[in-house]
Amino acid sequence: MRKVSKFMLAVMVLVVSLSSLVGNAFAEEQEFPRGKSVNVNVMSYNIHHAEGVDGVLDLERIARIIEEGEADIVGLQEVDNHFSNRSDFQDQAKWLANRLGMFYTYAANLDYNPLNEGEPRRQYGTAILSKYPILKSENHLLPKIGNTEQRGLSEVTINVKGNHLHVYNTHLALTSAERQIQIEETINIAGESKGPKVIMGDLNATPESNEMKLMYSNYIDAFANQNEAYTIPAENPTKRIDYIFTSNNIETNGARVIDTLASDHLPVMTTIVLDRSEPFNNGEK
Repeated sequence: MRKVSKFMLAVMVLVVSLSSLVGNAFAEEQEFPRGKSVNVNVMSYNIHHAEGVDGVLDLERIARIIEEGEADIVGLQEVDNHFSNRSDFQDQAKWLANRLGMFYTYAANLDYNPLNEGEPRRQYGTAILSKYPILKSENHLLPKIGNTEQRGLSEVTINVKGNHLHVYNTHLALTSAERQIQIEETINIAGESKGPKVIMGDLNATPESNEMKLMYSNYIDAFANQNEAYTIPAENPTKRIDYIFTSNNIETNGARVIDTLASDHLPVMTTIVLDRSEPFNNGEK
């Protein structure tokens, strides 16, 4: 009996020890180590509802640009959602997300009744695609002057390997006066969140524009040292109106403009470096 008891005791100790090892291994695999940075490839792209310079509608071509660029997070502008026959009434954001295997959120700035009862609403706006889970999203309609096109600021929080990254995507107005109040509102909205931030989009303004001063005084331009990072027109670009800005707690490198005729704009990309030296809690350090 004593031999059996000793044997059983030894077995129990062995089982407990193995269980403890398995539990620790699982915890280590699930927890992301602190003290290491995380590199994230970010892209901003006005896709012109996937119509290229050649006049051809081709969502697959847009998908390949994102894929070949190895983008992790993408802010898209001029995205149709069952909008009209110009885009075959497709849900473009959903199609791209499914094709690329990414999470996504769509922000409608124009929202019209369907042509026929029972059909989806016809929408036009922006989208954010992400390889990392999107925790929450909200679209803020931006102020405008008179009877002009409604613009918006899409806001999402993304869980990047334990870091909560706040991403804002927008497509601003055509006049300087409207862009001024829209940039002011963008700064106010983004200021309500703590932690690392990225603001990107088609701002319809060149870097030296008066309304851009507020952006430059609050955020860092990923292309600050590239004065000729022109993005429009795609075939022979002469102006820079597409941007990626970051908060000052984010390092960036490898900013680049991608040469393609898949849209009337050129996409811009950069790699952001999230500092993991301290844990994040709901986006706050």
